[in-house]
Amino acid sequence: MIGDRLKLARCKAGFSLRGLSAAMEEKVTAQAIGKYERGEDIPSSGVLRELAKALDVSLSYLLDTQGIELTGVEFRTKASTTAQDRAQVKTEVLECIERYLQVEIILELDSTKWQCPVTCPRQLGEAAEAEGLAKEVRGKWELGLDPIPNMTELLEEKGLKVLTVRLPQRVSGFTCLVGRGSGEPELPVIVVNNRFSLERRRLTLAHELAHRLIAPDSLSDKDEEQAATIFAGAFLMPAEHLEREVGKFRNALGYQELVDLKHLYRVSGAALLMRLRQLGVISEATLTYAFQSIARSWRTQEPEELESEEERGQREHAQRFERLCYRALAEGLISLAKAAELLRRPISAVEAGLKGPQSDVADRR
Repeated sequence: MIGDRLKLARCKAGFSLRGLSAAMEEKVTAQAIGKYERGEDIPSSGVLRELAKALDVSLSYLLDTQGIELTGVEFRTKASTTAQDRAQVKTEVLECIERYLQVEIILELDSTKWQCPVTCPRQLGEAAEAEGLAKEVRGKWELGLDPIPNMTELLEEKGLKVLTVRLPQRVSGFTCLVGRGSGEPELPVIVVNNRFSLERRRLTLAHELAHRLIAPDSLSDKDEEQAATIFAGAFLMPAEHLEREVGKFRNALGYQELVDLKHLYRVSGAALLMRLRQLGVISEATLTYAFQSIARSWRTQEPEELESEEERGQREHAQRFERLCYRALAEGLISLAKAAELLRRPISAVEAGLKGPQSDVADRR
């Protein structure tokens, strides 16, 4: 419905009805916009273009040609997020999924089927059972014990749509379902905030994977959060592998050893220390001392990050959508302008991605 999309985009932009009318230089009155949102009137094509421009959304988003809607959105940080934050997140995800499905339709592809590795959703009696669940999932996916080099690529291979997008600072990530209507099965989606470090994004992906697997009614909200945290640590840092690298009990740990380990498992330094404590490798006193000495700033500042500030969000980002766009472009199924619209990039950048560095071509002439 145009009305629902319009209202969501307006909330995302932080406009009142009068504010949106003013942003459009009063080409449409606040009363008329209200009628559009309530479904009492339908805007003309010209008005739709002006609305899209003022709200900084695509025309296809407002038209809602695919009947897409988000369900099961869980803002686990809801207490600290505003209505505008939530509207921004939903609008961003709807736009991204709409573009994703557009290119799949163009290529006549079925959306990748989610390969749930266990009986979903899994009932847990207590949060600690998430350790065994993580081990079971790694076994079903034949991951062995080695560290996972690319969490995003892994989840996309298994049929989850992963979106790495810029979200409000208060939202690190969430999982949701995308309803498509027409009897099509819902698509599971995991969204992560590209404002945050790669270490945090990987943990968020594993955390949200747990929420996709665990039955929401089997634990209290607090225990489910704890279970998801345990799952993420166990999935990214398997107990057997970690104990082989560190030992089963340690009285002390050095800075460089911890940094090498966080780079091996591609996790945050703080998460590594908490995992060592959870497994009993270090005592509570050793953990406390670490956070008071060599790791005193690790809760707020990541040591020796996996990606620099300039690279933020570029490593381990979702790539399947980009590959599909370039596939459709190379096959002549979409124009350069359409590819640029789908990828949200300048035409020159998309053309360079298709043809490669022009300097190389010139050198061969």
